[in-house]
Amino acid sequence: MKSLGTARAAPGELDTGWLAVGEGRHGDTARLPVAVINGATEGETLYLQAASDGDELNGVGVIRQVVPQIEPEELAGTLLIVGIANIFGFERAEHRNPIDDTKLNRTYPGDEDGTSTERIAAATFGAAQKADYILDLHQGSTSRMINEVRVRCGKRHRLHSDCLELAKVFGCGHVLDQKGPEGQLARVGPDEGIPTIDPELGGAVGLDKESVRLGVEGVFNVLQYYDFLPGTVKPPRQTRARGFKQYGSPVGGLVDFKVELGERVSPDTTLFTVTDVFGEVKATVTADSTGIFWRTRRLPQVASGEYVCSVGTSVDSY
Repeated sequence: MKSLGTARAAPGELDTGWLAVGEGRHGDTARLPVAVINGATEGETLYLQAASDGDELNGVGVIRQVVPQIEPEELAGTLLIVGIANIFGFERAEHRNPIDDTKLNRTYPGDEDGTSTERIAAATFGAAQKADYILDLHQGSTSRMINEVRVRCGKRHRLHSDCLELAKVFGCGHVLDQKGPEGQLARVGPDEGIPTIDPELGGAVGLDKESVRLGVEGVFNVLQYYDFLPGTVKPPRQTRARGFKQYGSPVGGLVDFKVELGERVSPDTTLFTVTDVFGEVKATVTADSTGIFWRTRRLPQVASGEYVCSVGTSVDSY
């Protein structure tokens, strides 16, 4: 019997339930939707979660397509799934947990007696620690971003090569290989000896079909490559960036982008212009290094100094 919260599944079974994470302001138990898929044969364990940031819905879209497609009788090992991690943010379509204005993916490993967000981190990390691999599904919030996977443990970490392999297997096409901030699940997991990646499935308001499709494909790539499911996967080469260069606007106005997401840029490539409301160009911003046009703001209006876009730098392939 395998369990997560109230979900309990015998070999060859799937069950859904709830994981308690303290109480909400209404005084009732706050709980996360969870699932356990217990394979008919023994094997390793994969932990999968989505919506650590409450407005990032593509991962939820992935989970709701992945779970119905898995036949427990064909599975070797166990899947432990948290469908919505930041339940308070999800309910209000907000990035952070509105109870304590905290970002869940900065609070791992959490504290079961701590703040609302720390309790969620402790409960979900308690489940993740049972796993051999961790997939923490994200997206670029509601900005525009390419589909990519993040390896956040840092190149000197003992599990760096394992995390990099997991990212390659997931296979979004682009990888950001850069040590992440403290408190990220993709940093804490490797410290516990568990290869962990942070797929960033594009950026969208609501659900993006193509990003969800890539995420579903990525999960099944992992399941087949690591022998949870029958099948053969040959990981494709990935384009890797090991840094970010962010660009802000020198003036206020309306942004017009001159390159597309995923496009290669070089020094002096025009990234964007800023015009006034009458169409007069006030500023032209160019790249100052070689890289890949990675992420942009969604709305065109900017103030002077406000973030506009990011370029992935130190690019290679592996």
